[in-house]
Amino acid sequence: MTDSKSKIISNTAIRPEPAPARSPQELPIPAVAMRSQIDSFIVMDVMRAAAAKEAAGERVIHMEVGQPASPAPRAARDALRAALDIDSLGYTLALGMEPLRERIAQHYRETYAVDVPAERIVVTTGSSAGFILAFLALFDQGDAVALPSPGYPCYRQILKALGQRAVMIGTVAETRWMPTASAIETAHAEAGIRGLLIASPANPTGTMLEPQRLAEICATCQRLGLWFISDEIYHGLTYDVPAVTALSHNDDAIVINSFSKYFSMTGWRVGWMVVPDRLVRVIERLAQNLYIAAPAASQVAALGAFDGRDELEANRRVYAENRELLLAGLPRAGFDRIVPADGAFYLYCDVGHLTDDSPAFASRMLNEIGVAVTPGVDFDAELGKRYLRFSYAGATADMAEAVRRLAGWRR
Repeated sequence: MTDSKSKIISNTAIRPEPAPARSPQELPIPAVAMRSQIDSFIVMDVMRAAAAKEAAGERVIHMEVGQPASPAPRAARDALRAALDIDSLGYTLALGMEPLRERIAQHYRETYAVDVPAERIVVTTGSSAGFILAFLALFDQGDAVALPSPGYPCYRQILKALGQRAVMIGTVAETRWMPTASAIETAHAEAGIRGLLIASPANPTGTMLEPQRLAEICATCQRLGLWFISDEIYHGLTYDVPAVTALSHNDDAIVINSFSKYFSMTGWRVGWMVVPDRLVRVIERLAQNLYIAAPAASQVAALGAFDGRDELEANRRVYAENRELLLAGLPRAGFDRIVPADGAFYLYCDVGHLTDDSPAFASRMLNEIGVAVTPGVDFDAELGKRYLRFSYAGATADMAEAVRRLAGWRR
């Protein structure tokens, strides 16, 4: 038996001679991982193009991004201001600050009359982290997940990056751009889906599931043994009837929400999930390793935001005014094929009579009249070439100016 010294000497003795130096041109180039080969988030590309025009001194009307023009409510900013003087704002628990989780639980009791224990609530780094955590917790590599089309593009790109499969369920005007229970059964039979994700109100259409259809879809998922993920990020932003949480029909549903939209806190990057008891520890372990915790400063502000309801409702009234302005003004400018919009702050327009290339059409609109919108291919790779999404989250004066520019442009 050799001692450690002899091992070292032996290893040293057989060490190969160093390879001769090669020029940089001869060195092998490591390949990029296939999982990174996902499509760009087109709305962000439009934002970049719009920012370049603004940097050149041009005034752009932003209708491309779903970002409220209003800041975080004063109560949120005041809460953070106070915390900066007395709190180190270090790491929080991976599941989030206890007072914030308790306040979110109270929100479900007050808003939906649904009792959700604070222990089932996970504070996340925006809703985006919630989707990643949910997909990792619920689905293995190669699993299929059903998504409505058109829909938020990042769902399918995250699934692809995680080695999972997006199965698109096409929707039409007759179903109010939402899937039906029978379509979900078909996707399960034909593609072997393991779960379903639906946003209601939806991006880009703004349409919403009726309570009865939501109940039917929840029941279908339970009967088939499918996970149901409900993206409720646009709750609070409805104009005729309030939205219903999936938890009213399926206590096993995974609900994802955020402070970005109704609470006007996009850049703060804080959201939440509601998960069944058996998933809490699963999600906690993933969050610990992937993110540690959502930013403490953002969590403090989010807790304060619940005290800013008057301000937030005033914002919603502005969106309602903007919505009416565009519903009246866009048809006069030639954009008269508008999908009915129940909530969020988007109008999805069929522009097939004007173009069969919505990216080029949107680019012309930005370059010629300084109105930034998102082409439909971001939300529907097949049919999106004939659609545009208009966001009305901006100031009312900007919406009026956009209508004026569009009317003149179309002439």
